[in-house]
Amino acid sequence: MTNQVTNTFERVIGFDSHPDSFTAAILRGSTPAQALTEKVFNQVPMSQLTSWAKKHSTAQDLFVLEASGNSFQVVRSLAASQRRALVLESCQLGKLKEAHANNDRISAVRIAKAYLAGTAKTVWVPDPKTQERRDCFHAHRKATKRTTQLRNRLGSYLSDQGVRLKKGTRLAQSDTAAQAQIRSAKEWSPRQWQIIEGMLLELRQAEQQRAYWRRLIAQEVLHDPDLLAIVRLCGVGDRIAFALGALIGDIKRFARPGSLVKYIGLNPAFDDSGQGQWRGGIGGHGRKDLRCLLIEAAQSILRSKDPLAQWGKRLMARKSSAKLAVAAMARKLTVAIWYLMRGQWTPLEEMDQLLERKVSKIISALGPEGLKELRKTRRQFRDQVHQLLKHGKTHVLRGTVYVQDASGRVTRGLKAPAHAVTLAAE
Repeated sequence: MTNQVTNTFERVIGFDSHPDSFTAAILRGSTPAQALTEKVFNQVPMSQLTSWAKKHSTAQDLFVLEASGNSFQVVRSLAASQRRALVLESCQLGKLKEAHANNDRISAVRIAKAYLAGTAKTVWVPDPKTQERRDCFHAHRKATKRTTQLRNRLGSYLSDQGVRLKKGTRLAQSDTAAQAQIRSAKEWSPRQWQIIEGMLLELRQAEQQRAYWRRLIAQEVLHDPDLLAIVRLCGVGDRIAFALGALIGDIKRFARPGSLVKYIGLNPAFDDSGQGQWRGGIGGHGRKDLRCLLIEAAQSILRSKDPLAQWGKRLMARKSSAKLAVAAMARKLTVAIWYLMRGQWTPLEEMDQLLERKVSKIISALGPEGLKELRKTRRQFRDQVHQLLKHGKTHVLRGTVYVQDASGRVTRGLKAPAHAVTLAAE
């Protein structure tokens, strides 16, 4: 949301941060036109941030900085010194930077005035746990992307040499089956085979990294009752549940389901200016990474026997558009996730076959190494997860909603919203 400037602060300090240094401009005034620059501190070592803030600012001042690599860490460091700070979205500030001359001193003043103008949006600063989950999520995405790139690169090289492997060949496996298949495909020169071996080596290393991050994601979901409960939704696996916890963070910052839909970017763009009206697609805004995962979940639901799939098929037949139906199902799924993460839940009575299969896949992602770290057999850990799902905090939007207070006492509350009842896991 756009900032609403108030007079709860004495001064605004525009903060332009870099990995090793920062520039701060102290402005006094409530509007950009009235704001006077008291002083600018240029190229201050980042190691002196805490001492500088205590010396040159007060608890009534407000720091504002552009979203960058270390902006969240700067906010946490300032908070430890009882200093308030906000992170501003870099999109609008970047446009101002392109339109005017720029250096660190000008940038610091511009950041402060952009906040006073109320045109820059603030960015939520994640808590340490959410930040760790985000780091793990992005590392897994990069490893997955790297694995796909290397696999395509090897396939392209083999295709250039007239070799087409069988569909489903697992090139990243540690065994020699794929290597033997490539070896016997044609007569390779020594140099060609060295190139192939190098590509296979890179691919196996990338696959090991991907499997490492995948194992950490599975461990986090299996040990967090809130994330594990989301897995009960049809189409939602451990990767999507983990991404929801990492990218959404505190669900309380979304006052209504539509706010979460807009944050993810599942609301269509529109133009209602003048005599004409136009509605566009869902691309170009919101969290693309999370939106893609929910679109995958919706496609999975459409292939299932879930009640939501029947609704999606009827919509697809009426609109003659599979993409529109999938996007609408993803939006409904997002609404269900909002209610679930807000704490509307009922106990799980029994484990159905699909949920059993999901749990088995998540445990398989742990691998022998993960089970060895936990010092449990696969059966022991599966039984533990079943108990956690049945007796822990679980979410389902069906029938009556039960509320658990701080003492653990469960009381009956309101019924779940009618539009969300059909989104329960099957």
